[in-house]
Amino acid sequence: MQKSMFSKTLTLSAVSLALFATACNSPSEDAADTTANATEDQADAVRENADVQADAMENKADAMDTKMDGVDSTVEQKMENNAQTVREKAEVKADAMENKADATRDSADKK
Repeated sequence: MQKSMFSKTLTLSAVSLALFATACNSPSEDAADTTANATEDQADAVRENADVQADAMENKADAMDTKMDGVDSTVEQKMENNAQTVREKAEVKADAMENKADATRDSADKK
């Protein structure tokens, strides 16, 4: 019984140590993670700034059309289309930034 318990404890300890060792990041992986996180934060900021800008454009467009007929004026529609373009371009830029962050992490994982 004593030998069996010792054997199980030793095996459990070895497994725990192996799991702990694989969970630790190297300094280069930590640095890559920090860089990637900063890039992802920048991507979030790009999206947020674009939303603020587009919302302001849409609000301005809504203020220009004083008729409550449910039909957008040509100018209002153009401004709303421009606001959508701002959002779409920001999304493309933010996606590229996130892809760069992923590539940064991937390259550190391979080392």
